[in-house]
Amino acid sequence: MNDNLDIYLYIIIALLPLTSCLVVLQVNPYHALALRGILGAIAALVYVVLGAADVALTEALMGTLLAITLYAVAVRSSLVLRLGVLEDGTNQLESEIDFLEIMAEFRKILEKRHMRLELVPYYDKQALERAFMEKEIHGTFTRLSAIEAGNSSNLNAVAVDLDIEKRVYHTTTRIQRIYDIMEAELFSPQTTLSYVNVPPS
Repeated sequence: MNDNLDIYLYIIIALLPLTSCLVVLQVNPYHALALRGILGAIAALVYVVLGAADVALTEALMGTLLAITLYAVAVRSSLVLRLGVLEDGTNQLESEIDFLEIMAEFRKILEKRHMRLELVPYYDKQALERAFMEKEIHGTFTRLSAIEAGNSSNLNAVAVDLDIEKRVYHTTTRIQRIYDIMEAELFSPQTTLSYVNVPPS
């Protein structure tokens, strides 16, 4: 009977390093959170089997429950790209086909990295620029007129050659990594990208 208990104990203890390796190797942060909870439960079980019930209770409450809750809040808030959009109140961006297609492409790119896109509407260009400079948002998405598109020197040739009646959008970000990802994977000719280094406040 004691040999059987030892075998179970060895199996449980062997799960600790195995689960730890799985946590470290996870790409999806939500899967890593779930595995971290399993790791804490296994550790608590080992402590109980070894007769340290007080340590097991501490591990279950602090190391598993509280840590997972705090990690979940941190992951949820940090994997968001807040994009400020300028709306004029009469012609809402959300009703434009081109806008919806570009946002769908943004979401597809971000979902590959387990991120969410959150649109933050502004009705004033100054408020949008202030929010960007004060780091309330990670980027801006604005509509350019045909004259602005033709005169702007930082737009690529594809955007400049668009039909004069067609809307042209411009996306600006202050995060270099997001800019690099979008530049490599965003193929929509309807928007152009730029990176702005916002100095620390």
